[in-house]
Amino acid sequence: MPADGVAFAMTAADPFPDPDPGFRVPRDLSADLVFAATTGAVREGLARLLALPILADLGADDRGTTELLLAEALNNVVEHAYANWPGEIRLRLSRKGGDITVCICDQGLPMPDNAPPRGTLPVIGAPEHLPEGGFGWFLIRNLARDLAYRRQDGSNALSFRIPVDNQDD
Repeated sequence: MPADGVAFAMTAADPFPDPDPGFRVPRDLSADLVFAATTGAVREGLARLLALPILADLGADDRGTTELLLAEALNNVVEHAYANWPGEIRLRLSRKGGDITVCICDQGLPMPDNAPPRGTLPVIGAPEHLPEGGFGWFLIRNLARDLAYRRQDGSNALSFRIPVDNQDD
């Protein structure tokens, strides 16, 4: 793995489920990354992804939504799945029509109850007591479609779809 912890390559067996095996995604409309499960590597990976054709030609709103959803999901892996040890994250993106399909795989801890959190908003009191977190799964559940989670053979696979307009704003 490079010094920055991000590689645009898959290693060994392909852990990603293939939702549509009959469809071949053009190379510039897909991306596979493997990177260290650290906040720095997530930040670097997102920066690189945003420069690739799969995301670079999206309109500002769609790029922002995609970046937000990826950042929330990937940072959850770093903070929770790998809370007790180092590891790596595998990310696959593909774009078909008006959708970006995301699959995130890791070998960290499973999600509680083997399911993504419900995504309810935290109780918000006075402005000076706003919570620091608790909004991520609410955003993911409300902005993504077809959210699915699978735990198999010590690995987690989270997939979802992001509807996009497919054009620059």
